[in-house]
Amino acid sequence: MNFKRLLTGALAGLTAALLALGASAQLSFSALLYAASALPILLVGLGWGNAAAISAVFTAAAFGAAAGSPTFALMMTLVTLIPAGWISHLANLARPAAELGGPEHLTAWYPLSDILLHLCGLVTLAVIVTGYMIGYGPELIGQMVDALFGSFAQQQPDFTFNDTATAQTKSLLLLMLPAIQGAMWVLMLFAAYYIAARIVNASGRALRPREDIPSALRMNRNAIFVFLAGLAATFFGGVPAMIGATVVGTFGAGFLLSGFAALHFRTRGKDWRLPALVLCYLASIVLMLPAFFILVVGLSDTRKAIALTPNKNADAPQSTDKKT
Repeated sequence: MNFKRLLTGALAGLTAALLALGASAQLSFSALLYAASALPILLVGLGWGNAAAISAVFTAAAFGAAAGSPTFALMMTLVTLIPAGWISHLANLARPAAELGGPEHLTAWYPLSDILLHLCGLVTLAVIVTGYMIGYGPELIGQMVDALFGSFAQQQPDFTFNDTATAQTKSLLLLMLPAIQGAMWVLMLFAAYYIAARIVNASGRALRPREDIPSALRMNRNAIFVFLAGLAATFFGGVPAMIGATVVGTFGAGFLLSGFAALHFRTRGKDWRLPALVLCYLASIVLMLPAFFILVVGLSDTRKAIALTPNKNADAPQSTDKKT
Protein backbone atom coordinates (compact mmCIF):
# COMPACT_ATOMS: atom_id res chain seq x y z
CA MET A 1 0.00 0.00 0.00
CA ASN A 2 1.50 3.34 -1.06
CA PHE A 3 0.33 6.80 -2.00
CA LYS A 4 0.63 6.21 -5.75
CA ARG A 5 -1.62 3.15 -5.62
CA LEU A 6 -4.18 4.92 -3.45
CA LEU A 7 -4.20 7.96 -5.76
CA THR A 8 -4.63 5.72 -8.82
CA GLY A 9 -7.55 4.02 -7.10
CA ALA A 10 -9.08 7.36 -6.11
CA LEU A 11 -8.95 8.60 -9.71
CA ALA A 12 -10.57 5.37 -10.88
CA GLY A 13 -13.29 5.75 -8.25
CA LEU A 14 -13.94 9.33 -9.34
CA THR A 15 -14.29 8.13 -12.94
CA ALA A 16 -16.70 5.37 -11.89
CA ALA A 17 -18.86 7.82 -9.93
CA LEU A 18 -19.00 10.26 -12.85
CA LEU A 19 -20.09 7.46 -15.19
CA ALA A 20 -22.82 6.41 -12.76
CA LEU A 21 -24.00 10.02 -12.39
CA GLY A 22 -24.03 10.33 -16.18
CA ALA A 23 -26.22 7.23 -16.35
CA SER A 24 -28.80 8.85 -14.07
CA ALA A 25 -28.76 12.03 -16.16
CA GLN A 26 -28.77 10.40 -19.63
CA LEU A 27 -31.55 7.81 -19.59
CA SER A 28 -31.09 6.73 -23.21
CA PHE A 29 -27.62 5.32 -22.41
CA SER A 30 -28.17 4.66 -18.71
CA ALA A 31 -27.61 0.89 -18.80
CA LEU A 32 -24.41 1.20 -20.86
CA LEU A 33 -22.97 4.01 -18.72
CA TYR A 34 -23.89 2.28 -15.47
CA ALA A 35 -22.23 -0.96 -16.60
CA ALA A 36 -19.19 1.02 -17.77
CA SER A 37 -18.84 2.46 -14.26
CA ALA A 38 -17.55 -0.97 -13.17
CA LEU A 39 -14.63 -0.80 -15.63
CA PRO A 40 -12.42 1.66 -13.66
CA ILE A 41 -12.80 -0.41 -10.49
CA LEU A 42 -11.93 -3.61 -12.34
CA LEU A 43 -8.97 -2.02 -14.12
CA VAL A 44 -7.27 -0.79 -10.95
CA GLY A 45 -8.16 -3.97 -9.06
CA LEU A 46 -6.71 -6.27 -11.72
CA GLY A 47 -3.68 -4.09 -12.44
CA TRP A 48 -2.80 -2.39 -9.15
CA GLY A 49 -4.23 -4.74 -6.51
CA ASN A 50 -6.59 -4.61 -3.56
CA ALA A 51 -5.41 -1.31 -2.06
CA ALA A 52 -6.19 0.56 -5.27
CA ALA A 53 -9.56 -1.19 -5.62
CA ILE A 54 -10.56 -0.33 -2.03
CA SER A 55 -9.51 3.27 -2.56
CA ALA A 56 -11.58 3.38 -5.76
CA VAL A 57 -14.69 1.97 -4.07
CA PHE A 58 -14.54 4.39 -1.14
CA THR A 59 -13.83 7.39 -3.37
CA ALA A 60 -16.70 6.55 -5.73
CA ALA A 61 -19.11 6.04 -2.85
CA ALA A 62 -18.10 9.29 -1.14
CA PHE A 63 -18.29 11.32 -4.35
CA GLY A 64 -21.63 9.72 -5.26
CA ALA A 65 -23.06 10.64 -1.85
CA ALA A 66 -21.80 14.22 -2.16
CA ALA A 67 -22.78 14.83 -5.78
CA GLY A 68 -25.95 12.75 -5.77
CA SER A 69 -27.45 11.42 -2.56
CA PRO A 70 -26.64 8.81 0.10
CA THR A 71 -29.28 6.53 -1.42
CA PHE A 72 -27.71 6.84 -4.87
CA ALA A 73 -24.27 6.12 -3.40
CA LEU A 74 -25.57 3.06 -1.54
CA MET A 75 -27.25 1.62 -4.63
CA MET A 76 -24.16 2.28 -6.77
CA THR A 77 -21.98 0.60 -4.16
CA LEU A 78 -24.19 -2.47 -3.93
CA VAL A 79 -24.86 -2.92 -7.63
CA THR A 80 -21.53 -1.91 -9.19
CA LEU A 81 -18.68 -1.05 -6.87
CA ILE A 82 -18.64 -4.01 -4.48
CA PRO A 83 -19.14 -6.71 -7.16
CA ALA A 84 -16.42 -5.16 -9.35
CA GLY A 85 -13.98 -4.79 -6.45
CA TRP A 86 -14.65 -8.28 -5.12
CA ILE A 87 -14.25 -10.16 -8.41
CA SER A 88 -11.03 -8.25 -9.12
CA HIS A 89 -9.80 -9.40 -5.68
CA LEU A 90 -10.74 -13.01 -6.43
CA ALA A 91 -9.07 -12.88 -9.84
CA ASN A 92 -5.75 -11.96 -8.19
CA LEU A 93 -5.82 -14.83 -5.68
CA ALA A 94 -3.20 -17.54 -6.24
CA ARG A 95 -1.53 -20.35 -4.31
CA PRO A 96 1.19 -22.95 -4.97
CA ALA A 97 -0.15 -25.70 -7.20
CA ALA A 98 1.49 -28.25 -4.88
CA GLU A 99 -1.18 -27.48 -2.27
CA LEU A 100 -3.76 -28.80 -4.75
CA GLY A 101 -1.74 -31.84 -5.75
CA GLY A 102 -0.08 -30.17 -8.72
CA PRO A 103 3.58 -29.71 -9.69
CA GLU A 104 5.91 -27.82 -7.37
CA HIS A 105 7.02 -25.28 -9.99
CA LEU A 106 3.49 -24.01 -10.86
CA THR A 107 1.10 -21.47 -9.32
CA ALA A 108 -2.67 -22.10 -9.26
CA TRP A 109 -5.04 -19.16 -9.74
CA TYR A 110 -8.56 -18.78 -8.37
CA PRO A 111 -10.92 -20.65 -10.75
CA LEU A 112 -12.97 -18.59 -13.17
CA SER A 113 -15.99 -20.79 -12.41
CA ASP A 114 -15.91 -19.70 -8.75
CA ILE A 115 -15.48 -16.05 -9.75
CA LEU A 116 -18.65 -16.34 -11.83
CA LEU A 117 -20.41 -18.05 -8.93
CA HIS A 118 -19.51 -15.16 -6.60
CA LEU A 119 -20.65 -12.64 -9.20
CA CYS A 120 -24.07 -14.29 -9.47
CA GLY A 121 -24.44 -14.33 -5.69
CA LEU A 122 -23.42 -10.68 -5.28
CA VAL A 123 -25.80 -9.50 -7.99
CA THR A 124 -28.60 -11.52 -6.40
CA LEU A 125 -28.06 -9.78 -3.06
CA ALA A 126 -27.78 -6.38 -4.76
CA VAL A 127 -31.08 -6.82 -6.62
CA ILE A 128 -32.87 -8.00 -3.48
CA VAL A 129 -31.60 -5.08 -1.37
CA THR A 130 -32.35 -2.59 -4.14
CA GLY A 131 -35.86 -3.98 -4.51
CA TYR A 132 -36.41 -3.59 -0.77
CA MET A 133 -35.16 0.01 -0.88
CA ILE A 134 -37.54 1.03 -3.67
CA GLY A 135 -40.48 -0.88 -2.21
CA TYR A 136 -40.73 -3.41 -5.02
CA GLY A 137 -43.81 -5.60 -4.77
CA PRO A 138 -47.33 -6.24 -6.06
CA GLU A 139 -48.46 -2.69 -5.29
CA LEU A 140 -45.68 -1.08 -7.32
CA ILE A 141 -46.20 -3.49 -10.22
CA GLY A 142 -49.95 -2.87 -10.08
CA GLN A 143 -49.40 0.88 -10.41
CA MET A 144 -47.05 0.37 -13.35
CA VAL A 145 -49.43 -1.97 -15.21
CA ASP A 146 -52.45 0.26 -14.55
CA ALA A 147 -50.55 3.29 -15.86
CA LEU A 148 -49.42 1.34 -18.93
CA PHE A 149 -52.89 0.02 -19.72
CA GLY A 150 -54.40 3.48 -19.07
CA SER A 151 -52.00 5.04 -21.58
CA PHE A 152 -52.84 2.32 -24.11
CA ALA A 153 -56.57 2.84 -23.54
CA GLN A 154 -56.22 6.52 -24.40
CA GLN A 155 -54.60 5.62 -27.72
CA GLN A 156 -57.07 2.80 -28.47
CA PRO A 157 -60.45 3.77 -26.91
CA ASP A 158 -62.24 0.79 -28.48
CA PHE A 159 -59.95 -1.76 -26.82
CA THR A 160 -61.15 -3.21 -23.49
CA PHE A 161 -58.97 -4.98 -20.89
CA ASN A 162 -60.06 -8.18 -19.22
CA ASP A 163 -59.62 -8.16 -15.43
CA THR A 164 -58.25 -11.69 -15.51
CA ALA A 165 -55.70 -10.82 -18.17
CA THR A 166 -54.68 -7.74 -16.21
CA ALA A 167 -54.14 -9.78 -13.04
CA GLN A 168 -52.10 -12.37 -14.97
CA THR A 169 -49.95 -9.62 -16.47
CA LYS A 170 -49.25 -8.20 -13.02
CA SER A 171 -48.32 -11.62 -11.64
CA LEU A 172 -46.04 -12.32 -14.57
CA LEU A 173 -44.25 -8.98 -14.43
CA LEU A 174 -43.80 -9.28 -10.67
CA LEU A 175 -41.47 -12.23 -11.25
CA MET A 176 -40.06 -11.32 -14.66
CA LEU A 177 -38.65 -7.90 -13.79
CA PRO A 178 -36.23 -9.00 -11.02
CA ALA A 179 -35.20 -12.04 -13.06
CA ILE A 180 -34.45 -9.95 -16.16
CA GLN A 181 -32.73 -7.23 -14.13
CA GLY A 182 -30.51 -9.74 -12.35
CA ALA A 183 -29.65 -11.61 -15.55
CA MET A 184 -28.77 -8.44 -17.47
CA TRP A 185 -26.57 -7.20 -14.65
CA VAL A 186 -24.61 -10.46 -14.43
CA LEU A 187 -24.03 -10.38 -18.19
CA MET A 188 -22.94 -6.73 -18.21
CA LEU A 189 -20.63 -7.06 -15.21
CA PHE A 190 -18.95 -10.14 -16.63
CA ALA A 191 -18.53 -8.33 -19.95
CA ALA A 192 -16.90 -5.46 -18.02
CA TYR A 193 -14.58 -7.96 -16.30
CA TYR A 194 -13.62 -9.52 -19.63
CA ILE A 195 -12.87 -6.14 -21.22
CA ALA A 196 -10.90 -4.97 -18.18
CA ALA A 197 -8.87 -8.19 -18.13
CA ARG A 198 -7.99 -7.81 -21.82
CA ILE A 199 -6.95 -4.17 -21.33
CA VAL A 200 -4.80 -4.93 -18.29
CA ASN A 201 -3.15 -7.91 -20.02
CA ALA A 202 -2.39 -5.77 -23.06
CA SER A 203 -0.81 -3.12 -20.83
CA GLY A 204 1.46 -5.66 -19.14
CA ARG A 205 0.21 -4.83 -15.63
CA ALA A 206 -1.97 -7.91 -15.17
CA LEU A 207 -1.35 -9.94 -12.04
CA ARG A 208 -3.44 -12.85 -13.39
CA PRO A 209 -2.39 -14.50 -16.66
CA ARG A 210 -4.72 -14.40 -19.63
CA GLU A 211 -7.01 -17.44 -19.74
CA ASP A 212 -8.63 -19.38 -22.52
CA ILE A 213 -12.21 -18.35 -21.74
CA PRO A 214 -13.98 -21.00 -23.91
CA SER A 215 -12.29 -23.83 -22.00
CA ALA A 216 -12.16 -22.22 -18.54
CA LEU A 217 -15.56 -20.54 -18.20
CA ARG A 218 -17.97 -23.01 -16.62
CA MET A 219 -20.28 -22.73 -13.63
CA ASN A 220 -19.46 -24.39 -10.33
CA ARG A 221 -21.38 -27.64 -9.75
CA ASN A 222 -22.92 -26.26 -6.54
CA ALA A 223 -24.59 -23.50 -8.56
CA ILE A 224 -27.07 -26.05 -9.93
CA PHE A 225 -28.58 -26.55 -6.47
CA VAL A 226 -28.90 -22.80 -5.93
CA PHE A 227 -30.59 -22.43 -9.33
CA LEU A 228 -33.04 -25.26 -8.60
CA ALA A 229 -33.82 -23.84 -5.15
CA GLY A 230 -34.61 -20.48 -6.71
CA LEU A 231 -36.81 -22.14 -9.32
CA ALA A 232 -38.72 -24.02 -6.61
CA ALA A 233 -39.18 -20.81 -4.58
CA THR A 234 -41.03 -19.14 -7.47
CA PHE A 235 -43.97 -21.49 -6.84
CA PHE A 236 -44.47 -20.36 -3.24
CA GLY A 237 -45.70 -16.88 -4.08
CA GLY A 238 -45.06 -13.63 -2.23
CA VAL A 239 -41.56 -12.59 -1.19
CA PRO A 240 -40.04 -16.11 -1.63
CA ALA A 241 -41.23 -16.12 -5.25
CA MET A 242 -39.63 -12.73 -5.97
CA ILE A 243 -36.35 -13.83 -4.36
CA GLY A 244 -36.50 -17.11 -6.27
CA ALA A 245 -37.09 -15.28 -9.55
CA THR A 246 -34.04 -13.13 -8.85
CA VAL A 247 -31.93 -16.24 -8.21
CA VAL A 248 -33.21 -17.86 -11.41
CA GLY A 249 -32.29 -14.76 -13.40
CA THR A 250 -28.79 -14.25 -11.99
CA PHE A 251 -27.67 -17.87 -11.89
CA GLY A 252 -29.45 -18.57 -15.18
CA ALA A 253 -27.30 -15.84 -16.73
CA GLY A 254 -24.22 -17.55 -15.32
CA PHE A 255 -25.21 -20.86 -16.93
CA LEU A 256 -26.00 -19.01 -20.16
CA LEU A 257 -22.48 -17.56 -20.20
CA SER A 258 -20.96 -20.98 -19.58
CA GLY A 259 -23.18 -22.44 -22.31
CA PHE A 260 -21.89 -19.92 -24.84
CA ALA A 261 -18.32 -20.63 -23.71
CA ALA A 262 -18.93 -24.35 -24.24
CA LEU A 263 -20.25 -23.64 -27.74
CA HIS A 264 -17.14 -21.61 -28.55
CA PHE A 265 -14.96 -24.46 -27.28
CA ARG A 266 -16.80 -27.26 -29.07
CA THR A 267 -16.91 -25.46 -32.43
CA ARG A 268 -13.22 -24.55 -32.34
CA GLY A 269 -11.50 -25.51 -35.59
CA LYS A 270 -14.75 -26.06 -37.51
CA ASP A 271 -15.24 -24.37 -40.88
CA TRP A 272 -18.81 -23.41 -40.02
CA ARG A 273 -17.90 -22.00 -36.60
CA LEU A 274 -18.37 -18.27 -37.29
CA PRO A 275 -21.80 -18.40 -38.96
CA ALA A 276 -23.04 -20.91 -36.36
CA LEU A 277 -21.96 -18.69 -33.46
CA VAL A 278 -23.42 -15.57 -35.05
CA LEU A 279 -26.70 -17.40 -35.61
CA CYS A 280 -26.76 -18.61 -31.99
CA TYR A 281 -26.15 -15.12 -30.63
CA LEU A 282 -28.77 -13.49 -32.84
CA ALA A 283 -31.34 -16.19 -32.15
CA SER A 284 -30.76 -15.95 -28.39
CA ILE A 285 -31.28 -12.18 -28.46
CA VAL A 286 -34.52 -12.38 -30.43
CA LEU A 287 -36.06 -15.64 -29.16
CA MET A 288 -36.26 -17.32 -25.76
CA LEU A 289 -36.10 -20.95 -26.95
CA PRO A 290 -32.52 -20.85 -28.36
CA ALA A 291 -31.34 -19.11 -25.18
CA PHE A 292 -33.00 -21.88 -23.15
CA PHE A 293 -31.13 -24.58 -25.09
CA ILE A 294 -27.81 -22.77 -24.54
CA LEU A 295 -28.64 -22.50 -20.84
CA VAL A 296 -29.20 -26.27 -20.81
CA VAL A 297 -25.75 -26.70 -22.38
CA GLY A 298 -24.32 -24.68 -19.51
CA LEU A 299 -26.22 -26.77 -16.96
CA SER A 300 -24.92 -29.99 -18.50
CA ASP A 301 -21.24 -28.93 -18.43
CA THR A 302 -20.30 -27.83 -14.91
CA ARG A 303 -16.69 -28.13 -13.82
CA LYS A 304 -13.76 -26.18 -12.45
CA ALA A 305 -10.75 -25.23 -14.57
CA ILE A 306 -7.77 -23.96 -12.59
CA ALA A 307 -5.26 -21.82 -14.47
CA LEU A 308 -1.65 -22.88 -13.79
CA THR A 309 1.39 -20.70 -14.48
CA PRO A 310 5.09 -21.16 -13.74
CA ASN A 311 6.42 -19.72 -10.50
CA LYS A 312 8.38 -16.51 -10.92
CA ASN A 313 11.64 -18.13 -9.93
CA ALA A 314 11.13 -21.41 -11.77
CA ASP A 315 11.90 -22.42 -15.33
CA ALA A 316 8.79 -24.17 -16.58
CA PRO A 317 6.62 -24.47 -19.68
CA GLN A 318 3.82 -22.07 -20.49
CA SER A 319 0.60 -21.92 -18.50
CA THR A 320 -1.95 -24.68 -18.66
CA ASP A 321 -5.29 -25.57 -17.12
CA LYS A 322 -6.08 -28.22 -14.54
CA LYS A 323 -9.71 -29.30 -14.76
CA THR A 324 -11.52 -30.84 -11.79
